[in-house]
Amino acid sequence: MKKLSARRRHPLAAVVVLLFALAVTGGLYAAFAPADTAKADDTAQSLAIEEGKKLYSVGCASCHGTGGQGTSDGPSLVGVGAAAVDFQVATGRMPLQQQGAQAPRKKAIYTQAEIDQLAAYIASLGAGPSVPTKNQYSPDGADIAKGGELFRTNCAQCHNFTGKGGALSNGKYAPSLEGVDPKHIYEAMQTGPQNMPSFPDTTMSEKNKKDIIAYLDTVNSDKTKSPGGLELGGLGPVSEGLFAWIFGLGALIAVAIWVAAHTAKAKKS
Repeated sequence: MKKLSARRRHPLAAVVVLLFALAVTGGLYAAFAPADTAKADDTAQSLAIEEGKKLYSVGCASCHGTGGQGTSDGPSLVGVGAAAVDFQVATGRMPLQQQGAQAPRKKAIYTQAEIDQLAAYIASLGAGPSVPTKNQYSPDGADIAKGGELFRTNCAQCHNFTGKGGALSNGKYAPSLEGVDPKHIYEAMQTGPQNMPSFPDTTMSEKNKKDIIAYLDTVNSDKTKSPGGLELGGLGPVSEGLFAWIFGLGALIAVAIWVAAHTAKAKKS
């Protein structure tokens, strides 16, 4: 008993016990938790890729090739990333109904779970932009004024000042951004679908993308009303200005013609 008591009073006894406890705890954690979690994640990912490949073979391979390499009817999907798949399929643009100048937005035919599986398979073919998290595209806390400045500089040429959309060449068009899910707007900026240029984080930061989304959310909100009356699709002039130019100026021209005509008659008589 005296020897045991002496060992307990040894200055290094507490250190030895602490090190032993840490070693046991770390060993147990390494042996059970990480391995099981990683294995479960790998299994779930593998299953998603497998199911996504089945969906791809049925609905996409005829245009994009059996391995996503692309054909004369569809571009290669290698390296487009999960974000491109989520955008194109969730907005109904893909699968394409028929070949045309541009893929229109329509009702999605896949569930979100199936879209996630397709995205997992396409992402496995090559690295690309991933599906953004809610924190990345949520407009909460964003700078609306900065977003408006960025949108007018980079997007308004095609989408109009308030995102109402506009016509392009050869039957193409910039779609309206009213009612579009913020996630899909973020994905479009990341991937550059169809005629749109891409704005990766190296070109436009994540914060700037959130600012643009916040601006669009504000100008297209039901609570936001045009102070000038009818907004005329956000083309620029308010309805009163259009009325003044068309009817006001037209009335002045008509009066000028009437005065000139009666002046000429008076001179003849």
